[in-house]
Amino acid sequence: MTLLSISNLNVSITQPDGSVAHILHDVSVGVDRGEVLGIVGESGSGKTMLLRSLMKILPPRAVATMDALTFDDRDALATFERERLPLSMVFQDPLTSFNPLRKIGGHLTEVVKRFQAVSGGAARVRAAAALDQVGIPHPKRVLGQYPHELSGGMRQRVMIAMALLSEPEVLVADEPTTALDATIQAQILSLLSSLRESRGLTIIVVTHDLGVVAALCDRVVVMKDGRVVETGPVEQVFADPQNAYTKSLLASIPHVDGLETELSAGSDAFSAGSDEFSAGSDEEVRDV
Repeated sequence: MTLLSISNLNVSITQPDGSVAHILHDVSVGVDRGEVLGIVGESGSGKTMLLRSLMKILPPRAVATMDALTFDDRDALATFERERLPLSMVFQDPLTSFNPLRKIGGHLTEVVKRFQAVSGGAARVRAAAALDQVGIPHPKRVLGQYPHELSGGMRQRVMIAMALLSEPEVLVADEPTTALDATIQAQILSLLSSLRESRGLTIIVVTHDLGVVAALCDRVVVMKDGRVVETGPVEQVFADPQNAYTKSLLASIPHVDGLETELSAGSDAFSAGSDEFSAGSDEEVRDV
C-alpha cells in the first residue's frame, strides 16, 4: 500500500541576477507503508532537495511545484502549504543541526512540548526515554550535556531520538552515516532497521553510499542531474541495472577480490558533456 506519493515535482531557484536555475525536473517518487526507500546519486543530483521539498524547508528564492501529492490515500496537495505532513527529518550533520549553546535536554524537550503537549518534568522523562530507545547509555546524564561533548555516533542517535519525538509516520534520513566510521555506521543502520520493525516506521534514506542501500533498503531510486533515471527493488536494480548511469555507479564500487581492476569513476557516463546525461537528455526512465 502506497503511503506517500509525489508526482512531477519541479524545483527552481531564482538567482540574484534574475536568472532561474532548474534543480529538479519532473521527479515522481512513491514509498509504501513500512518500506525503506533509498534515494541514491552523486553529490548535486537533487537527492536532498527532494527531501527538503517534502519537509517544506527549501532555500530562499526556491519554488517547488508538483502535479499531485497523496498521503495515506488522501489528496494532500491542496493542504500542503498550510498543513504539515507527518514526516520527520534526520539531518546530515548533527553537530551543525544543534544549537551549541543548548544542552541536549533542551533540544529534546522542546520537541516533546510542541508535538506531544507535555511539559515540565514529564517532557524530560519522555526525552530520556527516547534516548534510551535509540541505545544511548545513561540518558538522564546525556540530557545535561552539550552537543560538542558527544561523539559523532552519539549525536546521530540523539538526532534520531529527536525526530521520533515528533511521532512521525515517515522518518526521512539525509546521509545518516556520513563522517562516521564503519563500526558506527553499522550500528546506525541496525538502529534504523530495528526502529522500522518496532514502530512500523516508513523510512526514506538519502545516500551516495550503495552499501547503505544494499544493507537497509527495499527499493532504490537513482537520481542524476535532478532527474530520476531508474527505480526498482534493490536486488533487481543491483543485479540487472537498466540505465548506464546506474551501471557506472555500481561498477565504481571497489571489490577486495579484484583490486587489479580499474574503477569506472571516469567513464563516459559521468562526463559532464556526455550526450546521454546532458540536461536535455530524452533517455527513457525505466521502472523495473
